[in-house]
Amino acid sequence: MIWRGGGETLVVEPWGRDSVRVRASLMGDVEDTDWALLPPASAPDDGTYDGAQAEVRADGATLVNGGIRVELTTSAGFHEVVGHEVSHCELAFYDADGRLLLRELGRGGSLQLRARNFRPRPGDDGHTLTASFESDPDEKLYGMGQYQQHVLDLKGSTFELAHRNSQASVPFVMSSGGYGFLWHDPAIGRATFARNRTEWHAESTWQLDYWVTAGSTPAQISRAYADATGHAPMMPERGLGFWQCKLRYWNQEQLLEVAREHRRRGLPLDVIVADFFHWPKMGDYRFEDEFWPDPAAMVAELRELGVELMVSVWPQVSYQSENDSYLRRNNLLVRADRGIDVQMAFQGPSAFLDVTNPEARRWLWETCRRNYGAHGIRTFWLDEAEPEYGVYDYDAFRYHLGPALRVGNVYPQAFARAFYEGQRADAELAAAGPAEDEAENATENATENDVVNLVRCAWAGSQRYGALVWSGDISSTFEDLARQVTAGIHMGVAGIPWFTTDIGGFHRGDVTDPAFHELLVRWFQLGTFSPVMRLHGDRQPHEDVVAADGSPRLASGGPNELWSFGDEVYSVLERYVHLRETLRDYVREVMRAAHTDGQPVMRGLFHDFPDDARAWDVDDQFLLGPDILVAPVLTAGARERDVYLPAGARWTDAATGEVYDGGTTVRAAAPLDVVPVFLRDGALPHVVGRTAGSPD
Repeated sequence: MIWRGGGETLVVEPWGRDSVRVRASLMGDVEDTDWALLPPASAPDDGTYDGAQAEVRADGATLVNGGIRVELTTSAGFHEVVGHEVSHCELAFYDADGRLLLRELGRGGSLQLRARNFRPRPGDDGHTLTASFESDPDEKLYGMGQYQQHVLDLKGSTFELAHRNSQASVPFVMSSGGYGFLWHDPAIGRATFARNRTEWHAESTWQLDYWVTAGSTPAQISRAYADATGHAPMMPERGLGFWQCKLRYWNQEQLLEVAREHRRRGLPLDVIVADFFHWPKMGDYRFEDEFWPDPAAMVAELRELGVELMVSVWPQVSYQSENDSYLRRNNLLVRADRGIDVQMAFQGPSAFLDVTNPEARRWLWETCRRNYGAHGIRTFWLDEAEPEYGVYDYDAFRYHLGPALRVGNVYPQAFARAFYEGQRADAELAAAGPAEDEAENATENATENDVVNLVRCAWAGSQRYGALVWSGDISSTFEDLARQVTAGIHMGVAGIPWFTTDIGGFHRGDVTDPAFHELLVRWFQLGTFSPVMRLHGDRQPHEDVVAADGSPRLASGGPNELWSFGDEVYSVLERYVHLRETLRDYVREVMRAAHTDGQPVMRGLFHDFPDDARAWDVDDQFLLGPDILVAPVLTAGARERDVYLPAGARWTDAATGEVYDGGTTVRAAAPLDVVPVFLRDGALPHVVGRTAGSPD
């Protein structure tokens, strides 16, 4: 459906089952941008879908696409105040039962409000844009990615549409009223969900672009959103177990000895990490020879131990990097529009690789394939993915795709895309036939069909590039621990099913402090039931690192292994890392549902129990898949807590075996070695007792 008037072109079209896409531009046609949305799939030929239907009337039009109906109401007439004819087109969205989901903000009579308010930017070819909607003041809202706040229902909140370290802005929101809404614009901006209106604002853009789906359940909305923006790949087997990391293993033998000790102790370990500054200079994208003399032998020994190596990759390029000159000559770095072009100064001045440029993505993967993939490394830690500017002056930087104000939020998606597309292309090349030269041998070593790469930020569509998002450099406090529960729930709603945190928090965890030991245990329990279980953090006290010639290197954090915190803590951590292994088959199936059906792995209770009104408000519990309810202990010193069990199921306490009816609140014992976990309708009987008993 196309409407024109007042210099505006408005397009409303079907975009997937039960969904529509809306675009509008001034003085020109709309553009076919593909920031996150994929081309809609063809309608199934199974008799379950009638296709879209349209009706045009004198006062507007109706577009029906499955379970969503859009009413376009038009008007035109002489406006005395301006002295000429004006025309309008207003949109309203309904579900299949005729219930209003949301509508554009009305003009308000003499107020003459604009629901689609474009304003020119002086000296710029774009516009600022505010899109305003009326919605149910009593609806509850979820999604929007990761913001460091312990808030579940987002109604009444306002959000910066921008990425920062520990903030991933994914502009998709799901309403308890039965719809999902994607703001399909990577511009820096804001979103406000007030009772009297919802507003989406872009600081600089060419056009209005959003997508709406109608669904009777959260599961249906999640499915439609994944179909529209892409499904996560199938999580590889190494993503189901335990990942070990610290800041930072600074040499090859140190890292290998940790993996060996895991095996000597009989501890499960899937992935171990070589963190940042294993390189000579940022942007070299290779191991520093003195500290990592034989990476291929290191990877080979780890493989014999059944362990994968993950290496950190930053998008920063130091001005002293061996690659700086090439990248500058070929315009492959982000550019500052004003001032001295220093974009970050950690460990020396640097600029960011411009991964919005396809040539930069190609160069990055080819370099990492040559320097890491050739050694057999196939898992990458894509840090600093926001990117983390030294000062978040978004209007100061320019990318290949345009000013950061206009396109900046797509950066982390493009960073993940660089590796995913490179790895998948190499896998297809390797599958096509035997290698014939050294370059193809390197390709074979780096191949991976099911990609998982750890990323510190995400945007809509990142999930289809194998992005495992972690919550950034958060502090080692119980307050931050509580925030990770709601962050994981919201990331799942926002279409990012692979989520993890630094177990124990990142900043200021002292390995000698009993208070930190308690926090670590509680966080480790949360991590056991997270989509991916990963121990990391900048532990105190630090360890200085010096090269053979006496020159300093970046310091290493304190020890961060399971055995680093004393025997009492170790006995608990050991039990939970084995418990994670007993969950492997279950987590695999939950990951499969994320891959095939777009369902979140870590879920709010409302996802599976939408008919239980209380389930929409529980902000300190979550579901791992459909059958495991986790109630982590989020308060220092607590040894019991209340747990709400949703109506519509019977729940078994995994620690005691007691069975409870749903729709009730129970007081669960939570000594330091127990996290309250409840199993739905007799599921997973082998897990019963594991949270309190021996791993044997």
